[in-house]
Amino acid sequence: MNVWESDKLILFILFVIPGFIAMKFYSMLVAPDAYRDSSKQLVDAIAYSCFNYAIPFPIILYFEKIKLINSSPNGYIFFYFFLILIFPIVLTYIWHKIRSCPRLRQKVTHPAGKPWDFIFSKQNKTYFIKVTLKDGKVVGGFYGENSFSSSSPNPEQLFLEQTWIISDKGKFERPKNDSAGIIILTNEVSHIEFRHGVINEK
Repeated sequence: MNVWESDKLILFILFVIPGFIAMKFYSMLVAPDAYRDSSKQLVDAIAYSCFNYAIPFPIILYFEKIKLINSSPNGYIFFYFFLILIFPIVLTYIWHKIRSCPRLRQKVTHPAGKPWDFIFSKQNKTYFIKVTLKDGKVVGGFYGENSFSSSSPNPEQLFLEQTWIISDKGKFERPKNDSAGIIILTNEVSHIEFRHGVINEK
């Protein structure tokens, strides 16, 4: 099959592109998908494309019935441009918000696959973090706007923009001098404690 033939190209655009856009945008909102077989991605893209047309289907029928292409060619082109390229993004964003709603947490699975992704996906959140390593050593630091955490399917790694000195009693004393931050590999971590606010432990 030659996909570049005009009729096949139109079918490809109509029934693959909207689903592909939805899948990629959702991946950007949540986390990149692990590698999947391209044939399975194609089936998913077609399914999502069909769903993309199912919701506004009465509007599509109405515009075709009144022959909008004859009365308003520009409006007709804009409608299908929006339907194919923009509407999948709108639907995906709404679905992501529904899945993230705390009230629906018991009925709909949360889009974040791991607690790691959930806590670090929150916007404008800063924490003082205390990391206990498997050997019992404790590392402290500040997670702010210049810090970074990995997301699925990548291995969990954490960059803290400030390293803090932790006292023998487990309290945050002060930022470490001449430190540009610290990278923590979670295969060495036992558990992580998060703290809000300004540290003032005397």
